[in-house]
Amino acid sequence: MSVKIRLQRHGKKGKPYYWIVAADARAKRDGKYLEKLGAYNPNTNPATIELDVDGAVKWLQNGAQPTDTAKALLSYKGAMLKNHLAGGVRKGALTEEQAETKFNAWLDEKSGKVDAKKGDLAKAEADAKAKALAAEKAVNDARIAAAAPIVEEAEAVVEEGTEETPVASNEEE
Repeated sequence: MSVKIRLQRHGKKGKPYYWIVAADARAKRDGKYLEKLGAYNPNTNPATIELDVDGAVKWLQNGAQPTDTAKALLSYKGAMLKNHLAGGVRKGALTEEQAETKFNAWLDEKSGKVDAKKGDLAKAEADAKAKALAAEKAVNDARIAAAAPIVEEAEAVVEEGTEETPVASNEEE
């Protein structure tokens, strides 16, 4: 039986949400699977990936073949690196502690990059809000300036009307 690590689609139309699963290669895309390894949500920025790295490594060591997209996700979360390091431990090139140290150093570097991207996105969003607020303020100021002569004319007409009305009322009496 050939096992694939692949994505299983969930979510509604236009809002995909995927499970990362180990499944028989002959099973349907959204059909029966052997084990759920994680989830992938491409709707967020940056995309949210939850993955059981040790479970994925176990399946990779047992011969499971990831699809192209699943391989990219496994690589992004470090499962492919951990599998590679485990192969080095089996061959005697590394000790378990050295492999764990390398993997943790990689994870720290990766989390730093992700945090930097989140910070840049938050800054860009704040800048966009500030620009939108400034543009809205300019439009409101222009509207107020355009309406000022009309308001002054209306006040002048009202003042003239109030002056004439008492005079007219005195003549009628």
